[in-house]
Amino acid sequence: MDERNDRPDPDALLRRTEREAAERRRGRLKIFLGAAPGVGKTYEMLTVGHRNRREGVDVVVGVAETHGRAETAALLEGLEVVPRHDVAYRDQVMQEMDLDAILARRPGLALVDELAHTNVPGSRHPKRWMDVEELLAAGIDVLTTVNIQHLESLNDVVASITRVRVRETVPDKVIDRADEIELVDLTPADLLQRLREGKVYAPDMAGRALLHYFSPGNLTALRELALRQTAQRVDAQLLDHMKASAIVGPWAAGERVLVCLTLQDAGPGLLRYGRRLAERFHAAWIVLHVETSRDMSPGMRQRMAGLMHLAQSMGAETVTIPGEDVAADTLAYARKRNVTQIVAGRPSRRPWADWVVPWAWVSVTRGLMTAAG
Repeated sequence: MDERNDRPDPDALLRRTEREAAERRRGRLKIFLGAAPGVGKTYEMLTVGHRNRREGVDVVVGVAETHGRAETAALLEGLEVVPRHDVAYRDQVMQEMDLDAILARRPGLALVDELAHTNVPGSRHPKRWMDVEELLAAGIDVLTTVNIQHLESLNDVVASITRVRVRETVPDKVIDRADEIELVDLTPADLLQRLREGKVYAPDMAGRALLHYFSPGNLTALRELALRQTAQRVDAQLLDHMKASAIVGPWAAGERVLVCLTLQDAGPGLLRYGRRLAERFHAAWIVLHVETSRDMSPGMRQRMAGLMHLAQSMGAETVTIPGEDVAADTLAYARKRNVTQIVAGRPSRRPWADWVVPWAWVSVTRGLMTAAG
């Protein structure tokens, strides 16, 4: 008998209700995400701004950095640009986005380029993303742009790829709270061609960029990061919707691999297979251990702890849950996490094994086969 709980998750429904109530008061945030400078984020932001204006939305440009690109600068025509204000710093006068002027103007939509920008000391907020947060809190919708290398959680990864440590970062919570993320994608070959044509940097800067940051390998790796970040975002939104609506998964919306680790089949080989499978699908992978009362001896705990540590070092998310029915608990967890691929190893059968330990693998495998139909 199928005892799946098809009722909506009350906690998920509550979170959705609270989020929707907050969204009615808070402005909506859309982020144009790119793998590198020059892919067309500002161009796309301004294009969407024009589209909103044609649809009757009150649109202003808070700040748009054209970097001398003629085709981007041309898109400012027809849009209201809020003049920047002067900020005195070290005997110099510099210009920043006029946050107070935008708040006083109260547009329906503000276009704010370069989310990771650091404001001149003396500004109300040290970071532009904080300016954006204030606009959103005032009920103003915002379009903004950011490159993948500016995400705080990816700072070390990007530095290892490019050998350049990015100093201006945006907290992941800001990205996570965005209502929409649009990937502005351009192949490395096309971006390099734009760079050679002087459409990204001035000729003297373009030559240096080609030798260092804008190498084909760097651009390919950064593009992969941007694609994965966007896919993970869509996957998280899908899971929230499934939980709130009591939709039984999995849905084919990106692969997620689960390695079921029991003491009867535990070994590095199973973990390596799970990792290879995850790499093949470009998927996240989870190593799950259902800890039963039979798993409580110190030796068994030490063995499992070592395997879980190995799994973590291989890049897996490791999870231990209590339970007695390994198959049922594994399947329940797999549905909860929208898992699409489950890996369960077969133990080496010994003549005396049946009366020494339960044959957990048989139970797990039969359960998985039954669930799969």
